[in-house]
Amino acid sequence: MHEIHTIAVLGAGTMGRGIAHVAALGGFETRCYDPFPQACEKGAAAVARNLDKGVELGKVARADADGALERLDWYGDLAEAVDGADLVIEAVPEEVALKIDTFAEVAKHAPAGAVFASNTSALSITEMAAATDRPQRFAGMHFFNPVHVMKLIELVRGLETDDATMDALVAVGERMGKQVVRVNEAPGFVTTRINALIGNEAFRMLEQGVASAEDIDRALKLGLNHPMGPFELVDLVGLDVRLSILEYLHASLGEQFRPNRLLVQHVRAGRLGRKSGRGVYRYDEKGRRAD
Repeated sequence: MHEIHTIAVLGAGTMGRGIAHVAALGGFETRCYDPFPQACEKGAAAVARNLDKGVELGKVARADADGALERLDWYGDLAEAVDGADLVIEAVPEEVALKIDTFAEVAKHAPAGAVFASNTSALSITEMAAATDRPQRFAGMHFFNPVHVMKLIELVRGLETDDATMDALVAVGERMGKQVVRVNEAPGFVTTRINALIGNEAFRMLEQGVASAEDIDRALKLGLNHPMGPFELVDLVGLDVRLSILEYLHASLGEQFRPNRLLVQHVRAGRLGRKSGRGVYRYDEKGRRAD
């Protein structure tokens, strides 16, 4: 099994900084890379804030939080970030061409024995792995938002992923405090595929006037025990992200995943969710519901 001591995370956005948080808290030497200095600054502040909140709630010991911050460094240079890393986890935007280009560049600078993982929620692990020099040491690690709270990792095996890589990444996930499920590559894996159907159907019901967005959300939370309603979730994830996933699943799996017209309209109108201040619901500058 591959020995993992140092982890490089690519991207300091919501997912990247969350992965860096749990990696550092799990005891790994952690480097988080982003080409934009403001993203690194924002990411560092968010990790510190979330660790402080964990201490306040009694979920994280102060010494463990301080140790995590000492193990976490922020980089603006990709080559420096991945140099000497045992595992590189990519968390860039959900565009397969961007991910492929990122891994092609990483392969030039990462150690020959390093393991690569993508945090994609739906895209082909095999396609990304084929663009590198190590498809056997390439897998998907699908984390969930917010990473420091959500317990699941979907570990996705590509066509050529070997057993040693899967076993090493299970150990990494468990050390991060996560529960890991093994999934053979298929479009949308498990959770994204089911979530996309639920969310798309919710938009269809909203379009047809079956119920209001608030009542659809309330029904699924109270009747099906979902922690968030489908519209609350899509506003958190981003309507543009959900649309991109549905378009991919529609092309891969067929008509049942055709994006609903109302979802498409929201995206065209710039209603992308919390990040834009308006999705299905309205939000203030701190991301709180404003309606």
